[in-house]
Amino acid sequence: MASIARLPDIVANKISAGEVVQRPASAVKELIENSIDSGASRITVIIKDAGRQLVQIIDNGCGMESDDVLLSVERFATSKISEVDDLDALRTLGFRGEALASISSVSHFELKTRKAGNPLGTLLKSDGGVIETPQPAQCEPGTSIAVRNLFFNVPARRKFLKSNATEFKHIHETVKAFVLSYPEIEWRMINDDEELFHLRTPDVRERLSHFYGEGFGESLIEVTEENDYMTISGYLGKPGMMVRQKYDQYFFINRRLIQNRMLVQAVQQAYGELLEERQSPFALLFLGLDPALVDVNVHPAKLEVRFEDEKSIRSMVYPVVKRAIRTADFSPEASLSMPYASAGQGEPGLPEAPSRKLSYSSFSGKTSTTGDLYRNYREGAFSAPVAVPPPLFDCSPETSPFAGTGPALMVQESLLTPSADEPAIADEQNPVAPEKEPKIWQLHNKYIICQIKTGLMIIDQHVAHERVLYERAIDVMNEAAPNSQQLLFPQKIDLKPWQYEVFEEISDELYRLGFNIRPFGGMSVMIEGVPPDVRDGAEATILQDMIAEYQENAAKLKLEKRDNLAKSYSCRNAIMTGQKLGVEEMRMLIDRLFATRMPYVCPHGRPVIIRLSLGELDRMFGRT
Repeated sequence: MASIARLPDIVANKISAGEVVQRPASAVKELIENSIDSGASRITVIIKDAGRQLVQIIDNGCGMESDDVLLSVERFATSKISEVDDLDALRTLGFRGEALASISSVSHFELKTRKAGNPLGTLLKSDGGVIETPQPAQCEPGTSIAVRNLFFNVPARRKFLKSNATEFKHIHETVKAFVLSYPEIEWRMINDDEELFHLRTPDVRERLSHFYGEGFGESLIEVTEENDYMTISGYLGKPGMMVRQKYDQYFFINRRLIQNRMLVQAVQQAYGELLEERQSPFALLFLGLDPALVDVNVHPAKLEVRFEDEKSIRSMVYPVVKRAIRTADFSPEASLSMPYASAGQGEPGLPEAPSRKLSYSSFSGKTSTTGDLYRNYREGAFSAPVAVPPPLFDCSPETSPFAGTGPALMVQESLLTPSADEPAIADEQNPVAPEKEPKIWQLHNKYIICQIKTGLMIIDQHVAHERVLYERAIDVMNEAAPNSQQLLFPQKIDLKPWQYEVFEEISDELYRLGFNIRPFGGMSVMIEGVPPDVRDGAEATILQDMIAEYQENAAKLKLEKRDNLAKSYSCRNAIMTGQKLGVEEMRMLIDRLFATRMPYVCPHGRPVIIRLSLGELDRMFGRT
């Protein structure tokens, strides 16, 4: 007698349900995908007892004929593909034909459906996979599927469900992803007879603000890019808008929500030092590409995909994100933190912040650019628009911390000239004479405070200069055009064995940076030239400090050699806390800071600029 037997359909369906329907959120996802594929413009999601008692999805899609209703709950029966080649050109979210068969096998299942032109619809019921004969029924055009008592006949699966709060959180996150991905659809969600939201607006920013708090959507950076291979669009968050990576980073391929480690890493690396350790930025990115270039049939829940050329995808996503964040104003704004605006609006799991605590606002107002902030500074600190950049190196060599820095990093003209549609500060009705002294001050020889048009800006002088030197060092090394200043009296240094070992490792990059150093027997080296930024008399100390910091960074941070050396160099050469600066030196430092590619954080991720708006000051003093 044969020992291998074909499993009955009801057993096979339960096994399949274990892969496709892992929890109530899985059923919600599969049913919503069917509703979207049916062409629905209105979808309602009804949940009771975190999906244990009821999951119901109602749509106004195309509906089904009575002949198709029975087939819809059979395994591998689908209207979306007919041959193997169709898998290479998928335009629908569902395609396997497993969902309804799997769900109906582990629940009390009820399906009502009607095509718009038919006078009657069809009702089908299934009790744990035992299907009743379909019956005619009165119902609205479209399809309504109710899944009751999920896993009632699979007690082991039901036992492993988490708490109601956890299961509902998964359901809410699933629905939220679809709401953001399909803004043209009207969405309604009801939980335990309470309406959580009813979103009719097609504006993605408004929908984001509903879920994350008022003003959230307006604070995001918009991303758009299109080429012959792929389109990229969506929104990115500021560093202050740090989130839980698992739930608040959305990646869609042809509007299918996916999980992909490469895309997560590409976005993370594009932000670079803007992020602190274990931080992740908010991301909502839509990638469109030829379906033949991506395989979505590699995961039971269709969450993971396989790209034909993953490196090409990354090489396009990374620079697009990098360019987008480089143009944005990322200076944090000090504010009185308020409770989350979304509290009580259906967003589970978000804690409330203390209502009267000085902190950095995670989002406030419409996103602006670095150019906007620079103009804001020029118009506030100098009392009138300045159309021509001031000289960057007109300090006396004796007092300037930037003495002999070589070719200036020129500030882009677009950052200095107000746009045509921006009002100038001075006009015929309100003439304002430029002040002789700019409104820039030094606080405790540590921070630079300057008036800006909308309030004030505070700059940490050490990390600001560190950012300037870091980018200069990277550029000099990449261009292989070292600018070395020869010493009148070369300096001999006796290095320790570990220091000499590090020196040998980085000697080529030191030369690229502008250090002219040659071995001098044993563990000794002779410094004959240094970059212009190195202070007179500090050559030996700075080299030894750089070697020590380079080794520490290499052990802790695993940095690339050139990046590590640039960070070590900039940290040891930057002007220090406690160093007094003149007004002209401060002005020059600010101009050079805004000429960098990322003026908001130092190479190690510390903030450089903090803003305080007049509105926030008014609130702090109780004026509003």
